[in-house]
Amino acid sequence: MSNPVDLSEFVFVPRYNIAAAAGHGAYVDSESYDYCIAFRKDYINQILSSNTEDFSVITVKGNSMEGVLNHGDLILVNHARTEPSDGLYVIQIGSDLFVKQTQRLPNKRLLVKSSNTSYDPFEIDLNDVDADIRIIGKVEWLGRTIA
Repeated sequence: MSNPVDLSEFVFVPRYNIAAAAGHGAYVDSESYDYCIAFRKDYINQILSSNTEDFSVITVKGNSMEGVLNHGDLILVNHARTEPSDGLYVIQIGSDLFVKQTQRLPNKRLLVKSSNTSYDPFEIDLNDVDADIRIIGKVEWLGRTIA
């Protein structure tokens, strides 16, 4: 007995060879992808309310988000959601890539926090046009290996 799969019901999201640091920052030196991960189109379109082209999968590196995101976790990043709010976001500061919990503050400020209390929170002034900061996207899903 076979269970046929209709590939047209899926979107294949590239898993890039990039790590977002849950720590002190990971240098972005490559944007080649290793393979793709399949997600149902209705999950992307209806539940996440985004186009299928707006996503990538990257790896978490480090321990600053331990308990929420662990070293080696895969995260699905929604590149259409770059207006920061409360949640988990991938943020580029200079050439370093971070994945952090964010909290929107008054006056277009953003509090950036780690779940590991060994790492101090910091604020970003979103009004500062000279700051070398870019919101890459919102974390919408995670995949984890259980050992």
